[in-house]
Amino acid sequence: MKKINKLILMVMITATAVISSCQKLDMPPTNIFTPDIIFGSEAGVKSFLATIYRALPIEDFKYRPDQGFKVGANDWENFYNSASVTGEQVGPFGGMDIGGGFGYWPYKDIRNVNTLIEELPKYANKLGEAKVKSLLGEAHFLRAYFYFGLAKRYGGVPILTEVQDPGAPLESLQVHRDKEEATWDFIGAELDLGYQMMDETNETGRANKYVAAALKSRAMLYAGSIAKYGSVNFVDGLARAQGIVGIPADKANQYFTKAFDAAKLLDGHYSLYDKNSDKVQNYIDLFLKGDSPENIFIKQYSIVSGSAHSWDATMSPRYMTANALSRSYPTLDFVQRWGALSVTNTDGTPKRFNNRAELMEGLEPRLLATVYFPGATLRGLTFDMQRGIYPSFSGTAAAEVAKQPNTRSYILAGDTKTLYQGKMVIGFTGPWTGGDELTRTGFYVRKYVDAAKPIATVDLNRSEQPWIDLRYAEVLLNKAEAAMELGNASDALTAINLIRVRAGATVYNSIDIDKIRNERGMELAFENQYYWDLKRWRNADLVLNNTRFKGLMPYYVFSENKYIFLAEPELMQRNYNFDKRFYYEPIPGGELGKNPNLYPNNPNY
Repeated sequence: MKKINKLILMVMITATAVISSCQKLDMPPTNIFTPDIIFGSEAGVKSFLATIYRALPIEDFKYRPDQGFKVGANDWENFYNSASVTGEQVGPFGGMDIGGGFGYWPYKDIRNVNTLIEELPKYANKLGEAKVKSLLGEAHFLRAYFYFGLAKRYGGVPILTEVQDPGAPLESLQVHRDKEEATWDFIGAELDLGYQMMDETNETGRANKYVAAALKSRAMLYAGSIAKYGSVNFVDGLARAQGIVGIPADKANQYFTKAFDAAKLLDGHYSLYDKNSDKVQNYIDLFLKGDSPENIFIKQYSIVSGSAHSWDATMSPRYMTANALSRSYPTLDFVQRWGALSVTNTDGTPKRFNNRAELMEGLEPRLLATVYFPGATLRGLTFDMQRGIYPSFSGTAAAEVAKQPNTRSYILAGDTKTLYQGKMVIGFTGPWTGGDELTRTGFYVRKYVDAAKPIATVDLNRSEQPWIDLRYAEVLLNKAEAAMELGNASDALTAINLIRVRAGATVYNSIDIDKIRNERGMELAFENQYYWDLKRWRNADLVLNNTRFKGLMPYYVFSENKYIFLAEPELMQRNYNFDKRFYYEPIPGGELGKNPNLYPNNPNY
């Protein structure tokens, strides 16, 4: 009882519960100091749960891969997200300078979960056996989520399932790291308990049995990839030799099977959002409608509680906001996941366009709902992207881009006030190299942007659309990938085509792993998944090997009254690299100093 009371005094729960719905987890406690008050009532347990949910490693609007999980106000620097360090977008920071992580070590949060699991059975007479069982299942899900956040960063970590007594001998507290295989097995087993013990109750922002199954499909797919691809591409070292990092290759199919089976559990319980016959608007609505049958697990935000985020302000140009600071923009390389844009003729000369919007004709609806192209509109204003003016243009696109900038015959400008024979040289929405609010690639992010917000309300820390942490499309992608890894092309093709039909894309007649990976990149764009996909596929060192990404620069040809588009290096001129040791992050130095049994550190650290 003494150690539990110490824990509760330390926690001093302040349940602002930004993950809750209808205030159900948002229940401010009053002088909670004893286990009986917390665990002896459903209100007390919910208040305790709110603290745990708030700490989950959900990589949301506010997540920064170099600084971690931000939950307070004024945490708006989402321009530096996983997408901006892997080439989906390009931001103001270059390369893989996040490889060392930020020292994630959530054992205080795991201690809270362990406390919950230890204490709840003591109050079955007050809460009821069925309620305690469901709450325990929820606790196992939460514990699995924290360990998932650890395992994908460090490999094997200490598995603690009991509350440590701070008064115990030091040597009993300085635990060793478990093997990576054991860590992933523990995560899978915890999620199995979550699925078995929780019911189907769908309280927004809290887990139910299907949330546990969805997370298992994600986690086991990761483990299977580590076993298969991490056994081929790795950095050697003592931690690997001891199995603390790495999983034997012959275990890969076991994990892929678990991922596939977990994904199947959601069939018939969730479906892809498909309420609007307009495929572009339908895909836009998916990320803004709270009643989507696709949402499995979401995180909510509120201006009133101080938890609002800044996605609208930081993904839109200042021209379309009250006060924006957009600094991260989709690359041409990302856009061409859908195929090469038709901007050149067969002889290599740039195609001429009567207006910018013609570029969007014939493109897949999902792409148009994910990225703002030149000529698109937002809040009644047009994306008038224009890099500069050519008084006249002749020759091929490739030859022009290959020239030194000072030998090109174009006209550029440093502001939107500069005119050439009465015409603006650059657009109000860029592209240009100055300032932090105009595109450097010729594109803007559209996914998650709330176009219905009036300009006057688009400011930092004023956005409330929820983050969808788990949705059915991802589960289908997990299912397809696991099936393909197991040689089951039929189920893989069925799952992928469900997604493509909703996207307004042409269905596939055949399937392979590259198509599945590309579909994943298109469907889950800007959702902080691609970074981890590159890591688990063990190809980040290839994709990001001395890499520079491109933009698509619109120019006005004055003599022809036409527009052309040239594929050029993005204007931030970032160079990307990925050191192979970054497939794992180093154990935080402070933790190694407190517990030498955490050695050996991960290879090359």
